[in-house]
Parts: sequence; C-alpha cells; structure tokens
Amino acid sequence: MRARSLATNLLLALRPHQWTKNLFVFAGLIFGEKLTDASALRSSLVAFAVFCVLSGVIYLFNDVRDRDADRLHPVKSRRPIAAGALPVPLALAWAALLGSVALVGAWWVSFDFFRVALLYLVLLTCYSLSLKHLVILDVLTIAMGFVLRAWGGAIAVQVAFSHWLLLLMLLLALFLGLSKRRAELVALADDAGAHRRSLAEYSPYLLDQMIGVVTASTLLAYAFYTIDPGTVAKFGTDKLLWTVPFPLYGIFRYLYLVHQRDAGGDPSETLITDRPLLLCVALWGVAVILIVYRPWIHMDLWR
Repeated sequence: MRARSLATNLLLALRPHQWTKNLFVFAGLIFGEKLTDASALRSSLVAFAVFCVLSGVIYLFNDVRDRDADRLHPVKSRRPIAAGALPVPLALAWAALLGSVALVGAWWVSFDFFRVALLYLVLLTCYSLSLKHLVILDVLTIAMGFVLRAWGGAIAVQVAFSHWLLLLMLLLALFLGLSKRRAELVALADDAGAHRRSLAEYSPYLLDQMIGVVTASTLLAYAFYTIDPGTVAKFGTDKLLWTVPFPLYGIFRYLYLVHQRDAGGDPSETLITDRPLLLCVALWGVAVILIVYRPWIHMDLWR
C-alpha cells in the first residue's frame, strides 16, 4: 500500500470527520432567528471554523499524550501519531500554530467569543492532561465542551441563549459521552483499564443506569423548552412541540445502535453513516426552520 504523505497524515490527525460536533455552534444562529442575517451568518461560520481548528488542536495534543495507550486499541492504533506516521515534534508544532491562528480568528469575531474559545481550549487541554482519567468528571468535561460550543455560537451572533437550550446541550452531550464510554468498555473488555484509567471505574451496568437518567432528562428538557412561555413568546408559536417526535426517534435509534449493533464508539461516524439517524436529524432541522421562520406556520388554520 502506498504510504500517505505527511500533509495527509496531519489532516487525518486533525480528525475532520469529528467536526460535525461543532454544528452545535449554529444553535444560536437558528434559535436566535439570525439565519437570514448575512452578518450573523458570516460570524457564525467563522465561529464554526474556529472550533473546528481548536478541536483539531486538542486531538493532536491528546494523540501525542495517548500514543502509547492508543497502540493497544484496535481502532485508535491506526491513528497517524500512534502508528508513527506523524512525528510528535511536528504534531506539536502544528498544534501550536493552528491554535494561535484559531484564537486570532476568535478575536476577530469578538472579544467575548475569544474568551469562550480560550476557555474551551484550556478546559479540553486539562481534559487531555488529567481530567479524562477521573471517573464521571471525564464525561462531564466533554459535555461542557459542547456547551461552550453552543454558548460561543450564540455570543458570536450576539443573541441571548435560552437556559433550557444550554441544559439540553449539556444533557445531550452527556448522553453521547456515556454511550461512547460504554462502547469503549465493551470493545476493550479486560484491556479497558490499560487503555484509560477511568474506564476501569465504569461497568456496563453503571453506564446503562447513567444513560437511562440522561436519556429521560434530555427528552424532557427539549419538551420543556418547546413549551416554555419565553420560547412561545419569542417565536410567536407553540408549534415547536410538534418537533418532539424527532429527538424521541433519534435517541431511541442511537440506543438501538449502541446496544444491538455495538455502535456508539464514535458518535460522529455513527451520525453520518446511519441513514435513518441522519434523515431524522435532517427532518428535525427542516421542521424547526419552517416553524421558526415561516409565518404561515403560525396561522390559525394550523390550530
């Protein structure tokens, strides 16, 4: 097989397929009714790019730290740094350069957005250094990273973000994070503790209990957001409640994939490869945009 170039290995180490996680940035744009505002759209796209680069920087740093443990993993052992295809000094140099460029871009958006981006970088660096080895705190840190993405996206377009939506982002991220831990635990079996210390503190039963709590909480948080008086007053309609079946199906489908198909180890890959799940997310997005932005949805004939 022909060897990949250093540039290709660097791109793979940045894990562009994981950048779908940064779509949380656009929540503020959509629910802040700024989707048709060209200036807000431009700022939101820059914010998305900033978080894509910053998440890539964290992946580089994390892979350098975990290269020995990753070699024990059936999938992670093929990552460029763990496989020795991307030299550690080069990976760290690019991480420093790309991190600086991303923070400059964040400053261009606004100082407040820069502070959120910097906080994200510091928090996830702490995760790579130590927090990922602390049971429960590991998934909470990852979840806070998603909250910072959503919060940063709202700041970038200068809209107030509903507390319900922030809570929803936290719970949804916890659901994905706990499902990922379960998939890793099942895949690695007795080698789980050697790969990551915190995995030795989990069990499938414990994770299933946590996932059950978070699943119910996520669905309730979304339902409460759609009928919250502030939401109804903001959008001039209570029809967002109609979109609840989409997250219901999406979460149940994801649980099916985790328990029946042994998926969930890579949430981004699961999202883009499972057609029913991808279709569910797309239909939910279309429904939300139609309800929030199309005046005829609010007419009395829909009551």
